[in-house]
Amino acid sequence: MISHSENIIAQTKYWLQHVVIGLNFCPFARPVFEQGKIHYQVSDAQSLECCLEDLIAEAERLDTDNAIETTLLIYEHALYDFEDFLDVLEIANDLMCEQGYESVYQLASFHPDYCFADSDEEDPANYTNRSPYPMFHLIREQSIEHALANYKDPENIPETNVRLARELGLAKMQSKLDQALQSTKIAEQERGNNRY
Repeated sequence: MISHSENIIAQTKYWLQHVVIGLNFCPFARPVFEQGKIHYQVSDAQSLECCLEDLIAEAERLDTDNAIETTLLIYEHALYDFEDFLDVLEIANDLMCEQGYESVYQLASFHPDYCFADSDEEDPANYTNRSPYPMFHLIREQSIEHALANYKDPENIPETNVRLARELGLAKMQSKLDQALQSTKIAEQERGNNRY
């Protein structure tokens, strides 16, 4: 029986594999995913202070472990209100700068209710940034620079993603996110069926 944290990580990996990589929303994700260079950290923080402490702990982990290319910090109990999440993201970015991480790590964000500014909540394009759980993505700036230098027309990536999400439609995009959350139940059932 897998632990609750392992369950959350498995769901996140399913979402990465079938949405982010499967739909090519991030052309740079596949190599680090397949090479096992992503660190997944589940945070049980429930206060702003603890959420930020866990973020800095992950930055410090990247400082000391060069085998990790990028980190997904997944909040299990916190930041489910999207407006609160955006407020905390702003505070987190300021804190990263204060701690000397500006131009070292970039902070990206994903959320189950992600909604782009001036966008309708029902716009399928929001699903390019919707994830099973609220999460912060710490990315090495050096890795971003390297990836962009070897990719033609990176500025077109967001536009291409929005177009694809809208072509697939709201129901399909919602289904893909739902499948990520159901993935561990399906895996458990399959394991059960394979027992003698």
